[in-house]
Amino acid sequence: MILEILTVGELATNCYILGDEGTQQGVVIDPGGDSEIIEAHLKKLKLKVEHIILTHGHIDHIGALSQLKKTTGAAILIHSKDSAMLRDPSQNLSLFSGGRTVAPKADRLLEEGDIIQCGETKLEVLHTPGHTPGGISLLTDKMIFTGDALFCGSIGRTDFPGSSHQELISSIKSKLLNKDDDFVVHPGHGPSSTIGEERRNNPFLTGDFL
Repeated sequence: MILEILTVGELATNCYILGDEGTQQGVVIDPGGDSEIIEAHLKKLKLKVEHIILTHGHIDHIGALSQLKKTTGAAILIHSKDSAMLRDPSQNLSLFSGGRTVAPKADRLLEEGDIIQCGETKLEVLHTPGHTPGGISLLTDKMIFTGDALFCGSIGRTDFPGSSHQELISSIKSKLLNKDDDFVVHPGHGPSSTIGEERRNNPFLTGDFL
């Protein structure tokens, strides 16, 4: 499996490109900005993008969505509870950062347990709300793409409309920390980690954070 990690946009969002070496099919997770950088890497990797997957609908994760959709024609996938954010600048928070982003509507609405196919690779959808009502994580091959649910040493913000700290902690404990220690965590921002590292040392999960 091909995995490229790009840091894009003003808030340094992690955009992930996954590809199947046999079929040259690919997916893009969270195109938060800098569409030209994303497109250049897709061209370099010679990947045909089948899906653009959004872990949630905030502007820093959808900033390059419109352009990437136009360039690739790929299907846009987002959880049903975040789908309205794509079309609403107040919900996707672009209105509060000086813009009015209205992205294309979703082509497919995701739910817990859905499978997204990328060649021989399968991504399983884990509904991990709390940062947003429709936040998701994606599970494949001992890796979890956690969006803004779980970071290295931290967790997602819960001071936005529709956020819930209690729900986020519950999501992390029931959907993420139940995986083996060696599962790699690829978050929406910052460096990667492992489930074991976060279980042992993340102060928001160990009770050490005051």
